Amino acid sequence: MQSCSIKNVVFDIGNVLVRWSPLEIIRLTFGESEHHRDLLKTLFQGQVWLDLNKGLMTEAEAKIQYQQAFGFSPAECDRFFYYVKQTQILIYGSLDLLNRIKKAGYRVYALTDNINEIIEHLKSTYDFWPLFDGVTVSAEVGLLKPQPEIYFSLLSQQELLPSETVFIDDMPYNVEGARGVGMFAIQFNHALQCEKELKELGLVF
Repeated sequence: MQSCSIKNVVFDIGNVLVRWSPLEIIRLTFGESEHHRDLLKTLFQGQVWLDLNKGLMTEAEAKIQYQQAFGFSPAECDRFFYYVKQTQILIYGSLDLLNRIKKAGYRVYALTDNINEIIEHLKSTYDFWPLFDGVTVSAEVGLLKPQPEIYFSLLSQQELLPSETVFIDDMPYNVEGARGVGMFAIQFNHALQCEKELKELGLVF
């Protein structure tokens, strides 16, 4: 175990604290179809979703865009955004991990690419949000991981030193983005693996 200078633990939200499964959302919204991959690309990888995550568009505006540009029905759009929120169930062990880290005296933060309406849903559904000492949301700052600027936004806003901060994310390129600005970083697979790697960095909780 190395000597630990880490004082701050930063959590991604999707697939770290709550499940995020775009393919499941597509299947629940449209049923069985041979067009799942095309729908996935249209709904989650196009400009509308990008603008939602950058805070340039509301959910209501996105529904209109999806209808006008791609021919989805109002009912399909309502179902889509319903499942976008309702599929976000807690990941086993992650909330316990967050609580124990916080109780051990570390400061905990969130850094998430997310749309405003999802954030409101998570705040009203789960009780983990007040545990964070600070939060940076892509829709509020107009930036997305792994842009260096979004990590610098978190560090600057919360007055954190990168050398005292570890970032946890499920996506390898977001992990590399954090390392690129001088933070420690862990790629999340599950809570036990994450705990093991945090303790290998020297955290005690």
